[in-house]
Amino acid sequence: MTINIPLSLLDSLHMIAVRAGQEILSIYNTDFDVDYKGDDSPVTQADQLAEKLITSAIKEEITADFPIVGEEAFSDGQAPQLDGGPFWLVDPLDGTKEFVKKTGEFTVNIALIEFDKPVVGVVHTPTTGNVFMGSPLGAFADLGNGPGKIQCRKFPPEGLTAMVSKSHKTPETDEYLQHYKIREETSAGSSLKFCMIARGLADIYPRLGRTMEWDTAAAHAVLNAAGGSVKDLDGNELTYGKSGFENPHFVAKGIES
Repeated sequence: MTINIPLSLLDSLHMIAVRAGQEILSIYNTDFDVDYKGDDSPVTQADQLAEKLITSAIKEEITADFPIVGEEAFSDGQAPQLDGGPFWLVDPLDGTKEFVKKTGEFTVNIALIEFDKPVVGVVHTPTTGNVFMGSPLGAFADLGNGPGKIQCRKFPPEGLTAMVSKSHKTPETDEYLQHYKIREETSAGSSLKFCMIARGLADIYPRLGRTMEWDTAAAHAVLNAAGGSVKDLDGNELTYGKSGFENPHFVAKGIES
């Protein structure tokens, strides 16, 4: 099966992500409570409300034919049976730690997976209104003036800009980056690191720590569409639908010269 991906699908996902972002901001602007899951990661009412909205909207407004794997549903033991066909991966609030710290750097992530690859991805930052989209139609960013095409840059000969995690940087990351000529390091929360590379504002992002498929799928689709890549440390493209939905360590890159 090969999915037809019209522009209207991106428009629908764009609007769903924005509506989820509005739901998130309604909690963000209050003195919300923070709970913790079994793996000690934080969760708030915003995560839960946004996932419910996204899941319902996909089923009612796009299609009910494909299974939906959502982070919060999975944490509650509700994972659909995948049959090898297309499915959705939803992270309703990527960067909950940044949400709790009120840095503003958290995102809504919706991805469609086919043949183990992210073919469509939408990443929305509720606090700025920015939306990033990737599909076979290309990679686009709406930074407030309507969608415009974005593209990765080639690795600059004078040195790379490396994205590093605000909450998860490790000594292994520093060691990995020693293999490259790094001009500067910059940080960003959640999947925005991929989007910085997709916009040609950075070049490399190694993640040598635990992530789940819903953390990366939408931004992976954006980066792929912009000419970049996300590969494991053996050079294999990151795939989706793995048992347990856990990613290996990976490196996101722009265009190597």
